[in-house]
Amino acid sequence: MGLLDSIVGAVSGQLQGQGGGADLIGSLLRQVGGGQGLAGLVEQLSRGGLGEIVQSWVGTGANLPISAQQIEQGLGGDLIGQLAQQFGLNPAQLSQQLAQQLPQVVDGLTPQGQLPTGGIDDLLGQLSGLLQR
Repeated sequence: MGLLDSIVGAVSGQLQGQGGGADLIGSLLRQVGGGQGLAGLVEQLSRGGLGEIVQSWVGTGANLPISAQQIEQGLGGDLIGQLAQQFGLNPAQLSQQLAQQLPQVVDGLTPQGQLPTGGIDDLLGQLSGLLQR
């Protein structure tokens, strides 16, 4: 879990530095895809036309980049607005943070190229434990 620890720690530190708090990823995972966690997030972004990009993060090859505009396209402006308000960011800042961090987080949570089989509670518990270290 060393790689995952470092990825989640870096995400946490960067989000805290931006005023977003370490709970941003957890909040996002709770709100997308009917509470299906990472699988729900991947499905939501894929339905938003970003399937190739998201699959590059899940797979074992190089991660394709994603823009803030693509994040908003994939997740929807309403969700971005809600999360931005919740974390004290403007929507553009939040989208930019997610664009920078989601490829690393998804890649780190799928080291074998497969989505975790646990539910949202398992995933959030894992993220929470790692973020508190």
